[in-house]
Amino acid sequence: MKFKDRPLDLDAAAMADLAEIADWTKVAGPDAPGTGYEAVKALVTRVSAGTGWEPWPANDSSIDWDKLESWGFETDRGTTMIVFNGLVLADVRDSGWSAYDLAADDIEAAAAGLDEHWPAAFELAVRTWGPPVYASDYRNPAFLDEFRPGAGFDRRHLAVWPRVGAQFFLYSDMPTVDPLSPSVGINYTVYLD
Repeated sequence: MKFKDRPLDLDAAAMADLAEIADWTKVAGPDAPGTGYEAVKALVTRVSAGTGWEPWPANDSSIDWDKLESWGFETDRGTTMIVFNGLVLADVRDSGWSAYDLAADDIEAAAAGLDEHWPAAFELAVRTWGPPVYASDYRNPAFLDEFRPGAGFDRRHLAVWPRVGAQFFLYSDMPTVDPLSPSVGINYTVYLD
C-alpha cells in the first residue's frame, strides 16, 4: 500500500469555494445527462452565470463532443471544479490523506488510516459549512439506508449538509477485499437537486 498524507489547505480552499454559492438551483441542469457540444455549452453558460467560475477554454480539436457530459471550471482560489448536470466535484488531488495500490492484506491499514484522518476533514467541513444534518459511520447498524436509501453504500463515514438546490456529502470510501479496493480516501461531492 502506498499513501499520501498532505495538509488540508487545498480542501479548505475548495470547501470555501463551494460555500460561497448561495443558490445551486442556478447551477443544476436537466435530470437526464446530456452529451455533445450544445449540452456542454448550456452547462458552461449556466455554471459560469451561477457561480462566477471561469470555464476551461474549448480550443482543443481532439475533444470528443459526442461523449462529453461535463466541463471543468477554475475558481478565484485556483480550485478546479468538474461539473455535470447533477453534481459538482472538486479536483483536489494533493490534499488530505489517501491510500492506493492496495493489496488484500492492506485493507485493515487503509480502514485505520481513514478512521484516523476522518476527524480532521470533518472538522474542516463543519468550520466551513456549519453543522451537518447527518453524520454517522459504518459502526451504525442503520448506516446503509439511514440518511436515504443506499446513502451509506461503499462508504465508511458520511456527513451531509443541505443547501438551496443541493446537498454536500463528505464521505470516506469503504475499503474492501472482494472486490478489492484499488484506492481509498476522504472526498466530498455536491449533489444537485
